[in-house]
Amino acid sequence: MSDKNVNANIEMKELSFSEAIREAMVEEMRRDPGVFLMGEDVGVFGGVWGVSHDMLDEFGPERVRDTPISEIAIVGTGLGAAMVGMRPIVEIMFGDFLMCAGDQIANQVAKARFMSGGKADVPLTIRVTTGAPGSSAAQHSQSPESWFMNVPGIKIVTPATPADAKGLLRTAIRGADPVLFFEPKMLYADKGAAPDDPDFAVPFGEARVAREGRDVTVIAVGIMVKHALAAAAQLAEDDISVEVVDPRTLVPLDKKTLIDSVAKTSRVVVAHEAHLRSGPGAEIAAMLAEEAIEYLDGPIVRVGAKNVPLPYNPALENYVLPDASDIVRALKSFWGKA
Repeated sequence: MSDKNVNANIEMKELSFSEAIREAMVEEMRRDPGVFLMGEDVGVFGGVWGVSHDMLDEFGPERVRDTPISEIAIVGTGLGAAMVGMRPIVEIMFGDFLMCAGDQIANQVAKARFMSGGKADVPLTIRVTTGAPGSSAAQHSQSPESWFMNVPGIKIVTPATPADAKGLLRTAIRGADPVLFFEPKMLYADKGAAPDDPDFAVPFGEARVAREGRDVTVIAVGIMVKHALAAAAQLAEDDISVEVVDPRTLVPLDKKTLIDSVAKTSRVVVAHEAHLRSGPGAEIAAMLAEEAIEYLDGPIVRVGAKNVPLPYNPALENYVLPDASDIVRALKSFWGKA
């Protein structure tokens, strides 16, 4: 599916999801000396996920900084640097560890601009891995996006393709507000076309229609976009036409594109990897119930992880986590075929 933010004349190249993130960081650091990266093992080891490999060689230890194992110190230092004119990118290697910096994020980062009467910009980008990487158990597998949707003052980004990872990260780095940038671990190796342009950016608050359809809408977050597209391809064989919409940013949320899709199809499934209870889909469902109820011919159906801590055992983990088959069952339920 083409993206309206991509100029047709721009050359495209194939990148993995992680390569797209690295390329955005490198290009922005070359462009602006105020941009720097800090986090646990981001320098010598190139990050626990390898995303920042070789960046230390180019930019040196002043701009690719290894930190102590203290998330609250990493985020707090990033906040201070942002408030004095730098544009820090800080990496939190597992989203589960955000709670170690919870006070800094919720009470300091999110509120600094408001408590300064708008005088203090906070151009801080917090890169965070999200989701289950496979048998990493309860403390390294969570999807914490919705934990922070309740905190005003922070933008929340959830890319699902290499192009969006690159374009949204650039928007985050160049912006004036703090951003939680969630990177699904299981997408790092996935490849796709991305613009070969050091100024390519994707605006916040603009959803992407990843696949057009007429019968039912799936609003999918992060890695669930991949699963939703697989489910849509499967149901096309049964002549069920599925539209897949990727919000790309949860805060701000592009309500118009979501509502327009539901108005067209009259049925909707909201899918995310986070636990079902109070996950991102709960807010999206509430919004649709308030603003699009007249278009709906059936209930808003949610798909998410079962409400238990993520197991270590692979079979149990697969049972708890949602995938394409769960979306297929949810979609078929509208026609009594689940």
